[in-house]
Amino acid sequence: MATNQHEPDENQGETLDRMTANLARVETLSQRLVAALSKRTPANPTLNAPSQDLFAKAAASYWTEAMENPTRIYQNQLEYWGQSVRQFMQAQQMMLTGDTAAGEAEPPRDKRFSNPLWTTHPYFRYIREQYELNAKAVADAVAEVDDLDPVEKKRLDYFSRQIVDMMAPTNFLGTNPDALEKAVETEGESLVRGLENLVADLEANDGEMVVRLADETAFELGGNIATTPGKVVFRNEMMELIQYAPATQKVREIPLIIFPPWINKFYILDLKAQNSLIKWITEQGYTLFVVSWVNPDASHADIGMEQYVEDGYLAAIREVKAITGQKRVNAVGYCIAGTTLALTLSLMKARGDASINSATFFTALTDFDNQGEFTPFLQDDFVDGIEAEVEAQGILRSFILGRTMSFLRSNDLIYRPAIRSYMMGETPPAFDLLYWNGDGANLPGRMTRQYLRELCQKNAFAAKGFDLLGKTLRLSDIDVPLMAVTCETDHIAPWKDCYRGMQKTSSKDRTFIVSQSGHIAGIVNPPSKKKYGHYTNGDWSGDAATWKDAATFTEGSWWPRWEAWLRPRSGEEVPTREPGDSAHPPLADAPGDYVRKRATR
Repeated sequence: MATNQHEPDENQGETLDRMTANLARVETLSQRLVAALSKRTPANPTLNAPSQDLFAKAAASYWTEAMENPTRIYQNQLEYWGQSVRQFMQAQQMMLTGDTAAGEAEPPRDKRFSNPLWTTHPYFRYIREQYELNAKAVADAVAEVDDLDPVEKKRLDYFSRQIVDMMAPTNFLGTNPDALEKAVETEGESLVRGLENLVADLEANDGEMVVRLADETAFELGGNIATTPGKVVFRNEMMELIQYAPATQKVREIPLIIFPPWINKFYILDLKAQNSLIKWITEQGYTLFVVSWVNPDASHADIGMEQYVEDGYLAAIREVKAITGQKRVNAVGYCIAGTTLALTLSLMKARGDASINSATFFTALTDFDNQGEFTPFLQDDFVDGIEAEVEAQGILRSFILGRTMSFLRSNDLIYRPAIRSYMMGETPPAFDLLYWNGDGANLPGRMTRQYLRELCQKNAFAAKGFDLLGKTLRLSDIDVPLMAVTCETDHIAPWKDCYRGMQKTSSKDRTFIVSQSGHIAGIVNPPSKKKYGHYTNGDWSGDAATWKDAATFTEGSWWPRWEAWLRPRSGEEVPTREPGDSAHPPLADAPGDYVRKRATR
């Protein structure tokens, strides 16, 4: 009996010791938190929200409607009040009777509310139902604003959804049952680990809040990702040119060169052997070159599209021809690098340069008439803010662009990872794709302004022409054989906009593919996975919807179809080529040196 009487005291003592130790850790972490935040160099404040004019116009429109049609406003308000009161009464009834099924027809479909307590516990259920009711009220109010122009209406819808997502009860410790249960289960250890994760993220990003999506210690460039063998055979201020080692006894005589986007790093195409497009291409019997772009810093502030074309594209094409002894090359451009490949093709046409035998575009926009999901960020208030930012920094820092992209999918790329890391104290997953996503790149100031003002806002390339390197470049100038690979759910380069751009070229030999899935998964889609299919149709006479309605669907990856298209445009088979030559001695092993430079925060 005496032993049992003392056990609670001993347990309480152990708990107190753990709490004391955790409090000491919190004090140390708090000091590190303050030190990390002191290093922060925030982005231009105009990039944090739209001009207040947008909300002022929306409010004016709403109150005008209230004056002109008060009945509808009153009906909406009475419905909202009635539902709020009913939800409160149901919560009271649940607390009194313990009847957890009161008024609930089915469990919530929103995966944020998957914990059963969101349905069975009166407190959490009431909070969840109130949030859902308020979210619907905001959406309905925005939908009823009908005298804003379409662009302003689209922006209002976007930013109102961001506010609703930010205010979700799952984003706050006191109203997140998963986090509270974990805190109780671990006696507060999860919260301390969460604070450690938060401080570590702030320290790694010079005080800027950038949620780590992957365990960075789990990956090593050239170790377990970006491992396809090759050599850097040329280097200048803009890029490293990698030639990959042959994987077959013979190769096609016309080499292939891939220009990846410089918004991110090239190894998205070489994450691991099972899904590496780079490895797969070498196994099909091609001499493959890939450009690895420099990660700009403030010294690159005056680098513009001119340098990317001259010292990137044209320099790479020149060196590939010299190394292989060929007069022509096949080229691939991915995302913004596809846009710039199109500019390069127009410039080469104007200069009488026939070095490109064929061009393939991966999810590349060339006609920016429809700005899609980026509409909220391509208006003057935001672009003015970006110009002020690059004027001050010399570059557009990677975290700003990454933050913008993440907010297009904020629940998946910001709030859910933050909850897992900071509230639950979990280590980010060892996921190669998310590691790559967090390994961002900066953009030079001059190039950023040209891209946003001339290509995105003015749509100059597809319209009146884009002035570059002494020539006026037009989309309609392009006449080489083309293939465009797009992705069905791509929110960065919507396939219908890519289709419209390809229609405006003058090429007689054009092939268009729509892969299932999005901007990354639809491209990194190896045949071995048998996961996503693709659509094809050779009739370009109608609009995008007409094309899709008549398209043929094929199960499986588009990679073999592309290779079958590329093969007859790649010449005869010749003996394999080892990387480099006497004039191009290997400078480093793939993936090279430029890819290892981390972005400025």
